Amino acid sequence: MASDELARKLQSRMAATQEAEPRQEPKQEPKQEPRQEPVHSPVRPKPQEPEAACGESSSELSAVLTRRLDINEGNAAPRATRVFNPYTEFKEFSRKQIKDMEAMFKRYDTGKDGFIDLMELKLMMEKLGAPQTHLGLKNMIKEVDEDFDGKLSFREFLLIFRRAAAGELQEESGLMALARLSEINVSTEGVMGAKDFFEAKMQALSLGSKFEAEIREEKEERKRQEEEKKQRQAAFKQLQSTFCS
Repeated sequence: MASDELARKLQSRMAATQEAEPRQEPKQEPKQEPRQEPVHSPVRPKPQEPEAACGESSSELSAVLTRRLDINEGNAAPRATRVFNPYTEFKEFSRKQIKDMEAMFKRYDTGKDGFIDLMELKLMMEKLGAPQTHLGLKNMIKEVDEDFDGKLSFREFLLIFRRAAAGELQEESGLMALARLSEINVSTEGVMGAKDFFEAKMQALSLGSKFEAEIREEKEERKRQEEEKKQRQAAFKQLQSTFCS
């Protein structure tokens, strides 16, 4: 009995001793962070090489031709004509020459819209004594029509005389006939080449001035003679009255 009781006591004491000791937690393996793949920046495509100069030239020419076709067919409006000063842009002309050309331009601009169209040009050439065919009139406009609107602005009208003076117009062309038969008349002044165009005009102006001076001298001479005649008549009447008294 005593040995059994002793055995129970020993067992209970051992159990109490085991409960009093702290329990050791099992070691945990350190958590491994998920491996991140390196981030690669997106590969940018290489910029394309610029087109060759010939390609650009052909595309620009194509755009110009396309726009001209659209304007001719009425599918696009022409660009507005830029404002210009003829006295600064056409310095080879005197102010009087430009005013004379402007007066001529306005005289044939019967529509008063600032342009000479095909029918107005037809009337102009008929008045100048050099009528043109319909195709000839279109070619005349086309030769100086910088904005492709099918009519002449005042600037394009002045270009006719600039090109005539520079010898850039064909002798038998309609534009050359217009230049020669206008108020600045080359053929009448006896000038054979268009390069002497404005020199001949200046000579004509100087001759005109000389002619006007001669007319003024003649008028003054006639006036002086009339005054002398009146004085002689007055003196004769006075002498006559003296003898009669």
